[in-house]
Amino acid sequence: MSTDLHTLAIRQLKRVLSNLQEILRLAAADLEARGIDETVLLASRLYPDMFDLQQQVQAATDIARRGAARLIGEDPSSLPDNAPSFEGLIARIDTTLAQLEAFPAEAFIGKEQSSVVMPIPKSFGGGKLTFHALEFLTDFLLPNVYFHTTTAYAILRHNGVNIGKRDFLGMALSNS
Repeated sequence: MSTDLHTLAIRQLKRVLSNLQEILRLAAADLEARGIDETVLLASRLYPDMFDLQQQVQAATDIARRGAARLIGEDPSSLPDNAPSFEGLIARIDTTLAQLEAFPAEAFIGKEQSSVVMPIPKSFGGGKLTFHALEFLTDFLLPNVYFHTTTAYAILRHNGVNIGKRDFLGMALSNS
């Protein structure tokens, strides 16, 4: 039995990024209602050595887009890190979602055991990690996207934005 790598990767990446996008929309509305300048929140971080909110969103989108490309042996694309507003970050997620949607399902067929080489930035010690594609997805790609998305969520909650677990999970509550 083979693994549907496309469904495992693209479905999850699209879901977590779509949920992040909605959280950013809620945060923008919350800031406007409270009369808080968005630049304050965009520069907020949980700890001095961590990325700020803007960088967390940029990292989540970069890792998702580049990681999906690596799964099928394509060269990863890049986006400029110039989205210094909630509107810009929401648009960045739109671009990433469109790129994820554009990866053809057929390109993932039979790639589970193919080799994925992940260069490690010098700021993280340099070098490279090599994975089988399925391991790359489960042990590196998804955990990293969830880490940066969760941290963005935590920054927003820490700063009083009225969001909760159901927003993170993308689960609207119904009255039925």
